[in-house]
Amino acid sequence: MNERRRFIASLASVVGAVALPSNFAFAQRGKLSDNQIISGLKEALQIGTGNAINLTGRLDGFFKNAAIKILLPKQLNTVGKGLRAIGQGRLVDDFVLSMNRAAEKAAPEARKIFVDAVKQMTFDDARKILFGNDTAATEYFKGKTSDQITTAFRPIISRSMDEVGATKQYKDLIARFKDIPFAKTQSLDIDDYVVGKALDGLFFMVGEEEKKIRKNPAARITSILKDVFGGLKR
Repeated sequence: MNERRRFIASLASVVGAVALPSNFAFAQRGKLSDNQIISGLKEALQIGTGNAINLTGRLDGFFKNAAIKILLPKQLNTVGKGLRAIGQGRLVDDFVLSMNRAAEKAAPEARKIFVDAVKQMTFDDARKILFGNDTAATEYFKGKTSDQITTAFRPIISRSMDEVGATKQYKDLIARFKDIPFAKTQSLDIDDYVVGKALDGLFFMVGEEEKKIRKNPAARITSILKDVFGGLKR
């Protein structure tokens, strides 16, 4: 059995969590071609990344998702505690909200980058993803797109933070904290911090969507996904 045949025969056990009977030939299960199998995987990845972007790139997509919410940088924890101690907690809360709003505005910029990465996927890429773990595709995207998304996110986040007041609030945080006797603070590139956290949050959600498509038949919402991922029976 050559590599492609092994790849196809193992599809069910890798992505569908179903068992392939020992006497079951690929030709008997719907006669899907290699190209159809790859098309099904690519469609799954486009849907998964699209869902992740839709979930993060909307109002409260980051802010009300505890798994990816951008919190006060650890370098500013002392600042935050000091400001809350003098009744300025609202300033800290507004700053945290501003960082999350900036990430929400930037998230849609990843859509085209993800689509391009899917289009460039080779058969070998697909084989590695299908034989990989539950977030193998997410790791593929990280390797292929992180630099591009970082470049795309930075100006959006920088501009968005200015628009929603995050940059000014950060400066106000530091200025007010420095007025506290014996206070100490650390410098921080807040744009870099938000870009990094936005990227982490986006890829986390891509991973969650990938797991759904691999494991949950209800997440296979198109005919080719049902054919490729749901065609085999126990």
